[in-house]
Amino acid sequence: MKRREFIIALGGAAASLPLAARAQERRVWRIGFLSGKSKPNSLETSVYGEFLRGMNDFGYIEGRDFVMEWRFVAGDFSRLPEMASDLVARQVDVIIAGFTGAALAAKKATAAIPIILGYTADPVGSGLVESLARPGGNVTGLATYLPELASKQFELLTAVVRKLSCVGILMNPNNLAYVGMLKTTRGVAAAAGTKLVLMEARSTEEITHAFEKPDEQIEAVMVVPDPVYDPPRTVVADLALKHRLPSIHPYAEYTALGGLMSYGDSLGKFYRRAAYFVDKIFKGVQPRELPVEQPTTFEFVINLKTAKALGIDIPPTLLARADEVIE
Repeated sequence: MKRREFIIALGGAAASLPLAARAQERRVWRIGFLSGKSKPNSLETSVYGEFLRGMNDFGYIEGRDFVMEWRFVAGDFSRLPEMASDLVARQVDVIIAGFTGAALAAKKATAAIPIILGYTADPVGSGLVESLARPGGNVTGLATYLPELASKQFELLTAVVRKLSCVGILMNPNNLAYVGMLKTTRGVAAAAGTKLVLMEARSTEEITHAFEKPDEQIEAVMVVPDPVYDPPRTVVADLALKHRLPSIHPYAEYTALGGLMSYGDSLGKFYRRAAYFVDKIFKGVQPRELPVEQPTTFEFVINLKTAKALGIDIPPTLLARADEVIE
């Protein structure tokens, strides 16, 4: 009887504690986010805000349930190891990797802290996971299959530019994750009898030079996703317009900013889905028990404003296939 009265009394005392005291009992998680891009002016309105909204979907409130440790290297990949080590030193509970390079740096920095792939290409070939179904180790998350995207993007370009003889492919040669995409693009271009010209850009400054190839008669441009090109996505779109080049991009966000077309994924959707993996980790599931996910559908977006500026008539059949048409 005395024991039961003690428990009831203790419960009543706990209930009477001030809210601030009870709040201290709540576990506050620490989440690291490692990105190759520059820090946006507003995290909330950027693609990173989608991750925060994803956390809200699972009932987590920033400041109450978790705090963020944002790390941006602004295209300087040499800083990734330093930033990853800093997140480990701050004892974050999980690390979100914004792209393949960030994931590799995080994996090298820790074998204990769970690492979630917010967006990556070829995680198996990069050595991040053993397989998509059975990741093994401390890494899991989301991935896309770029070779498949490359083939489709080339097909869409040829539907807009008839008798395409020369295509430029803008890519960062330092990003080894896209070797497979380049190989596939070379294959489909060769099969179509189209010349493929590499437009290499390792930095924002090199993007302008990449578009200036006076010895090449480039008729259209494929843009390979890379953190170096973000956030100056308008730079790529503007240069394509300046040089009168139809362009196709990997993300819908590019087309909204002036690119002619995009076929691929939405970074915002990837980051929002990353919250699912974080929630599982917080609930005690090990990364090796969570299969890596890939998108089952891709978005095709056309910007008719850009088409008009380029003097291009988009075939009605292509417009009908688009998931979104910007007018």
